[in-house]
Amino acid sequence: MLTQAQIDQYHSEGYVTVADVYPMALIEELRQLTDELVDASRQVTCHTEVYDIDPAHSAEVPLVRRIKQPADHFEPYRRALRYEPMLDMVSQLIGPELRYQNTKLNLKPPRMGTAVEWHQDLAGYPHTNEDILAVGIPLDDMFVENGALMVLPDSHKGPVFNHHTDDGIYVAVINDSGFSDESAVPLEVSAGGITIHHGRMVHGSRPNFSGQSRRLLLIELRATDAWPLVGISDWDKFNARILRGQICYAPRLEKVPVRIPYPEPPTSGSIFEGQQYATNKRLATSSVDREPTSIAARCGSAQESSVKE
Repeated sequence: MLTQAQIDQYHSEGYVTVADVYPMALIEELRQLTDELVDASRQVTCHTEVYDIDPAHSAEVPLVRRIKQPADHFEPYRRALRYEPMLDMVSQLIGPELRYQNTKLNLKPPRMGTAVEWHQDLAGYPHTNEDILAVGIPLDDMFVENGALMVLPDSHKGPVFNHHTDDGIYVAVINDSGFSDESAVPLEVSAGGITIHHGRMVHGSRPNFSGQSRRLLLIELRATDAWPLVGISDWDKFNARILRGQICYAPRLEKVPVRIPYPEPPTSGSIFEGQQYATNKRLATSSVDREPTSIAARCGSAQESSVKE
């Protein structure tokens, strides 16, 4: 369980890290499965319902930016999602009834890996209340040099910043003259530990400058009475994501800042596709992080997931 000091830190600063949560046997199983999936991606040339691939991806050098919704497709990731000690900690922060928003595995290969620009999760999916957070599970030791998750402490108490371009397109990158990232803190955590950050927390990550990979499994969780304001496309699927508690028919309404994440850019598929349209990038500061040509545009195919995810 979280200590009272950790609970207080989450509510005060918007984030907390916890060491040694997951057993290393499960972490090693997840590493092996992830390696197998990356190797299998050699046959892929476009984004799929599982893969978000880097523009430089090839059969000879497979470069996967993200495994999409891994807990929906593969049993070991599903076990990580449903790991009771982690859910117990989350329940201490947002209550006993939990639903997952989504899962994703972001990969930064050695001396590569796309930066994730500064953004707030709740800018992409506003809800009726903010008992919403993300749990990060590093499969590798996560440190500054290999692209650690970074946060801006206390930013969960501030505004939901503008994430639209000057032309009015939602790209999941903060575009606000009053924004500063001077207070950024890297969350350095060993494999098997976790990070937890509030849905309104400003966060991002730089490319991987090291020779060690950085694979981070992210699980976004919400109280069951936190209701998505942009709607529900599939009632049964929505309720199938309840991990603890019952179907909720009465959303809890609170006075929270809200911005609507539309319209989306010409091509989407994940946050990486959307962020390439931003003109005010702060974290893509190295030659290892290229300005990509949209995979979606190149493939000319519909995408399976939204830029908001």
